[in-house]
Amino acid sequence: MHNRPHKGRGAISRREGRFAARPVEYSEQELSRRQARQPETILTAMRARKIISHNSSPDVPFDRSINPYQGCEHGCIYCYARPSHSYLDLSPGLDFETRIFYKPNAASRLLEEWEKAGYECKPITIGANTDPYQPAEKSTKITRQLLELFDRHAHPVSLITKGTLIMRDIDLLARLAERRLCSVAISLPTFDAALKRIMEPRVPSAEARLKAIRALTDNGVPTSVLLAPVIPAINDAEIEKVLETAAGAGARNAHYIFLRLPYEVKALFVEWLETHFPDRADRVMSLIRQSGNGRDYDNRFGVRQTGRGPYADMLGKRFRAACRRHGLAPERYQPQLDCTQFQRPGHQQLGLNL
Repeated sequence: MHNRPHKGRGAISRREGRFAARPVEYSEQELSRRQARQPETILTAMRARKIISHNSSPDVPFDRSINPYQGCEHGCIYCYARPSHSYLDLSPGLDFETRIFYKPNAASRLLEEWEKAGYECKPITIGANTDPYQPAEKSTKITRQLLELFDRHAHPVSLITKGTLIMRDIDLLARLAERRLCSVAISLPTFDAALKRIMEPRVPSAEARLKAIRALTDNGVPTSVLLAPVIPAINDAEIEKVLETAAGAGARNAHYIFLRLPYEVKALFVEWLETHFPDRADRVMSLIRQSGNGRDYDNRFGVRQTGRGPYADMLGKRFRAACRRHGLAPERYQPQLDCTQFQRPGHQQLGLNL
């Protein structure tokens, strides 16, 4: 039987993760029953052992990040973080967007990191994998708690989001930005409302994200637009419109990322593609392979973010030309932040002459 899409969800199915030792085989009757049931969101606390993640990738402009959540209710079908749910023995498909884990001790773990004598202050990015302003943040306030620490200790921070809940924290972001301690990147891959509903179903509208860009820039927060991902024959025609409109809303910088299909994301994306765009599924995958050295995903540094070949080169030229036309800086989407103001926790007390 063919799976049907669920309203408000990106993934079509609960495909097994790559570490599943004994994949479950359901009968046609059980599959039909499970498919008819609307998946519910389950929010679970997960205490973090460490809170700062490190990476050495030359493809990204930061080497430290914090993810307050694992899993993301936004449900973006293309999300490269989906495979992380396999480590929890959960599906990178529907489970990734319905089984959400939050880290209630994130703030205390961050303070512990900063208190270490050998800690070196470098900018930290919040939201490199899963969105720090997904719906769960409204009740848990984990991201807000972290930002309060960044503000209190004058530590530089960058955020990546497509959630308009970020406007709740403009007071903190504006104070940080005033000291060159903060920047924000807003992800905006499409203005097509019908495409958004199936591609990133629980994400605020493009218009709402434009209002967030305007509100942030009006409050002095350096804000860039992140056109991610660019999907061949799906949203690639919108490059110029997205950049023009974001620049009009006040964005200063721009960056784009070509669709990435690591691990289980490929099968989930193909399933989504064949469900919603059966007329062009083969064409989309053909263009992806043309840009991936004949593969569905070329994970080499220097290639995985932009692709390679005539089609990928054409996208890059269009992007750079549109940036020049609208006064956007395409080199990097996170401006340089000041690391000299950091106040280590307890430093003030240790300096008292008692």
